[in-house]
Amino acid sequence: MSQFILFESASGYALFEKLFAEEIAQKNDKVQDNFANFGSFSKMVSLKSFVPFTSAEHALENANSISEGIPHDFLITFLKTTLPLKQKSKIKLMLADEKLAAAIHEALSIPCIKNTTAIELHRGIRGHFDKFVQKLNETDLAKAQLGLAHSYSRSKVKFNVNRIDNMVIQSIALLDQLDKDVNTFAMRLREWYSYHFPELIKIVPDNYKYAKLVSVIQSRTSIDEKKITAIEEITDDEVITKQIQEAARTSMGSEGSEIDMFNMCHFAKKVINIVEYRQKLHDYLINKMNLIAPNLTSIVGELVGARLISHSGSITNLAKSPASTIQILGAEKALFRALKKKGNTPKYGLIFNTSFIGKAKMKDKGRIARYLSNKCAIATRIDAFSENPNSIFGEKMKDQVIERLKFYSEGQMPRTNVDVMKEAVKEAKKHEQDENVGKRKTEELPSQKSKKLRLTETKKAEKKNKKKAEQKEEVEEVEEVEPEEDNE
Repeated sequence: MSQFILFESASGYALFEKLFAEEIAQKNDKVQDNFANFGSFSKMVSLKSFVPFTSAEHALENANSISEGIPHDFLITFLKTTLPLKQKSKIKLMLADEKLAAAIHEALSIPCIKNTTAIELHRGIRGHFDKFVQKLNETDLAKAQLGLAHSYSRSKVKFNVNRIDNMVIQSIALLDQLDKDVNTFAMRLREWYSYHFPELIKIVPDNYKYAKLVSVIQSRTSIDEKKITAIEEITDDEVITKQIQEAARTSMGSEGSEIDMFNMCHFAKKVINIVEYRQKLHDYLINKMNLIAPNLTSIVGELVGARLISHSGSITNLAKSPASTIQILGAEKALFRALKKKGNTPKYGLIFNTSFIGKAKMKDKGRIARYLSNKCAIATRIDAFSENPNSIFGEKMKDQVIERLKFYSEGQMPRTNVDVMKEAVKEAKKHEQDENVGKRKTEELPSQKSKKLRLTETKKAEKKNKKKAEQKEEVEEVEEVEPEEDNE
């Protein structure tokens, strides 16, 4: 039985015939030396045929199909022309990829092998491939590999800049970290400033307002009319401002030095900057989630949606997950603990932070979590795999969840899923038509502007021509008058 080896390179496909190869003592040092030496390795395999790729785009198409485990038409025709297909029972094809081997077996009905011997032979062919193909230099092969690697990675990383889910993952992680840092820094500021003004903690519980008041008040003994107006702007309440003023007069805190006040106020400004940056980051996250996952955002909100995407790794992974996985996403420890101890499994994970589960009764929390995760799975798939996603389907599915809550609490029958989806499809079609009309108008505007510019340019050219003609006539009249003066 003859055995053949299919080798996929950056420059083309090659088919080798196996002459001899040690299968029992493959890991022996002498056998490995034979693989490294071209003279001994050329006795194991021989090149039967080689077909190069026609262009870089052709090589990229074949590389993409091989990575997905699908044989390209170019590869199928190459195998049909080179392999003795009339004797299928007497040949075997050795490959390094198991998926590709199964696909070729389905396409050509050839027995395909993927084992350690095939991998070792592929490794030896890869090391001596430029020597087998005489017209192929080592530098040309390296350039082809580098070019194909760049184009392949570029095609895989090709994405819409406005829909990068990695930015959402990093933003939500930074937002959670900033929340922890703000709480830690605010607690430290309260403990530090309470040595000087301890009554302010009970009057102002908000961390951001407290830090702003510390930066404005500084020393409690130096509160004047300007500071009172600034305090009233921060608190937006006259009663609280009077309480702060009275507490500053009768405070039990110790007086601090100028250096202490300077450091406390400087730290308070840092806390203010962090809180303000946290708000800007939250606004940025809202905008990004509306671009990347508008339907998921309309159902569960931008924070819960971003945490679901971050926990699954990407919006594509979340779209591939079933509703049962989305339901308990974030509660993996509790799930495995329950499976280990044979207890009750968790009913919800990250989606517990949505308002729907909080509104539901205790007995209905599991059912509404299952229904909500189902709608989240549908919305995520629409967001991930549609070219121009909008929030129409997400808003309709949010209404369905609200109706289901009313059904559990009041017994009011919700609309059927078919009717809701029909309404959503109609609205989506209208939205697409409106967008197409808007695009046409924007395309027509430049043409209208160009027409106006052409008219103005023609008018300017006509005016210039008239002026030139008038100047010529004046010059001719002057030339006619000058000879008469000479004759006189």
